[in-house]
Amino acid sequence: MAKPLQLVALSIFTIVLTMNTSYAEVPIITGSPTIDKPKLLEWPLDIDATDPNLSEPTANNINDLHARISKCDDINVVLSTAGNYHMALRDLWYDHFLPNNTEIIRNWFYTTSPPISPEQIQNLTLTFGNVRLECRPIIAVGPTGLMTTLTDLKLIEGDPIPVIKNHGNVILVKKGNPKNIKTIWDLGRKNVKVVTSNPYTEKGSFSNYRDSIYNIALNDPNKPANWTAEGLFNAIFNSTEKFNKHSLGHSSKQGAINQVKWLSGQRIHHREVPWSIAYGQADAGLIFYHLALYMVRTFPDKFDIVPLGGTVENPEPVSGNKEATLFVAKIKGELNNDQYLSREELINAYTSAEFDLILARHGLLRP
Repeated sequence: MAKPLQLVALSIFTIVLTMNTSYAEVPIITGSPTIDKPKLLEWPLDIDATDPNLSEPTANNINDLHARISKCDDINVVLSTAGNYHMALRDLWYDHFLPNNTEIIRNWFYTTSPPISPEQIQNLTLTFGNVRLECRPIIAVGPTGLMTTLTDLKLIEGDPIPVIKNHGNVILVKKGNPKNIKTIWDLGRKNVKVVTSNPYTEKGSFSNYRDSIYNIALNDPNKPANWTAEGLFNAIFNSTEKFNKHSLGHSSKQGAINQVKWLSGQRIHHREVPWSIAYGQADAGLIFYHLALYMVRTFPDKFDIVPLGGTVENPEPVSGNKEATLFVAKIKGELNNDQYLSREELINAYTSAEFDLILARHGLLRP
């Protein structure tokens, strides 16, 4: 059952778009999303399952595996990374990094989630269900905001290296696009429910989507009559209107109902947003192009993409559609010789020509 999330007004700020285009200051959000919690999609695993297998794809947790790992000398790599490019990282890790470093890589783990590196480094712990991992990351990957935080906390060596750039955002919809969503403006319609990442637990991706919605609308030379960027923004994020059944497409005209307009996930939007569109209450969600591409390729019977500039095959983000860059950084700390060599080899992998090809295959590019 969806549960309302109390949300205070989010602060606004000005960001600068590459290509010398300035973003406008976005309005303050006074609305609040409803947490959407249907069953999870059955995502493919990165490794082959073996028996016995206790994986439970609809739960997305591991409460029945109990462990504590605190002796880290023999763990060569702990990578803490933003998770939205997980499909490209999987190919880099299993097809390039591990096979080329069999002599030094014995034990390792990485996490693909919203950026958690500062807490993970400082608290020396990460928990998955009943598994506690107490090994410190030696490399972090994430957006500009994360790199600024790590730098301010004096947790990294040298300058972060830009390694990945995306193609901005698109609208992910159900297969066949039953609500006939064609533009950003359709997200403001009363019968369209919009899902985003959580504005508290995934501030980076949420601000990207929030700002893109407003600035795409603000810069659109073909604004629909009687619509403004602020009107669209308020219709999605600040709506408190009670819609009658007729306005929502029901046959009966009697009675007003509270219509959920804005939903969000709880923690990891690259799993939750498609899940909400496929099985939950949402009709559409703004999401990174490469994530939408992966979702359509993985579940071709469940999703379609509505481009926001260019085509599905050749995205060309329209003005205001925010593109983002991810950086790789070395974490300060004492390393043994194998850990040091492993870290250098992983940095080399992130900057390699092989990764160029992997990124292109998954709808990503170099900065």
